[in-house]
Amino acid sequence: MPELPEVEVTMRGVRPFLEKQRIKSVYFDEYKLREPFDPRLKTLEGATIDEVSRRGKYIIVHSTQGSIIVHLGMTGNFKVCNADAPAQKHDHFALTLESGKMVRMNDSRRFGLVRYVQPGDDPLMDKHLRDLGPEPLTPAFNGTYLHQRLQRIKRGEIKPALMNSKVVVGVGNIYASESLFSAKIHPQSIACALSLAQCEELCAVIKATLKRSIAEGGTTIRDFEGADGKPGYFVQELQVYGKDGQPCPRCGHTIEKIVQGQRSTYFCPHCQQRATC
Repeated sequence: MPELPEVEVTMRGVRPFLEKQRIKSVYFDEYKLREPFDPRLKTLEGATIDEVSRRGKYIIVHSTQGSIIVHLGMTGNFKVCNADAPAQKHDHFALTLESGKMVRMNDSRRFGLVRYVQPGDDPLMDKHLRDLGPEPLTPAFNGTYLHQRLQRIKRGEIKPALMNSKVVVGVGNIYASESLFSAKIHPQSIACALSLAQCEELCAVIKATLKRSIAEGGTTIRDFEGADGKPGYFVQELQVYGKDGQPCPRCGHTIEKIVQGQRSTYFCPHCQQRATC
């Protein structure tokens, strides 16, 4: 599933082609994604796109006649092409612009989301966005905040806590494993047992890891492609994710794999310290 860096890369890729452009037509097919397409999406035809932004793993297209909230799901991508480019299998949604360009959403497994927000309503107050935690790349996400927030998670483990969008948005499975490795924190550490110093270090490495991934175009394990069709190259910098059975790049011990919250976790049992109450 695309995580924050992949969504940020996608948003940056489509933004220059969308902002200040007029929507010529809106296309959506008869298939249902996570939710059915709202027929009111057609009211965006003729609208001018004011801004394209991101909140967590959601891309928001703001226009003069309402907004669109897009989630890429597990296999979705948002790509720019010429308006006359042949349609591809699993193209479920498209915005054709008067510039002659088109932005298409392709989603083979149909777990994505395209949601209409009517004019005058704040998309950030939509049910999918209003309860999200702070953005990890902003000053609001810092050691003091994280330490205080983790105190409210009794007996929960740190890796699932980092993947909880109410704690912090966008730190998905790959980046939680990688960041905990960089901070030398065992993924099964009890979240509320982390010290303030550990939380400060963890916030710093999360920010650094996400920024490096964005600079490399995100991480492509299987499906992800940016708006230009290119894969993400951060996969070449992964230290532990997907490397169970291989030697730890820091101490040489064998990297292990466990399952937490139905997601695979990769870590070094030797140099990642477990914090307990």
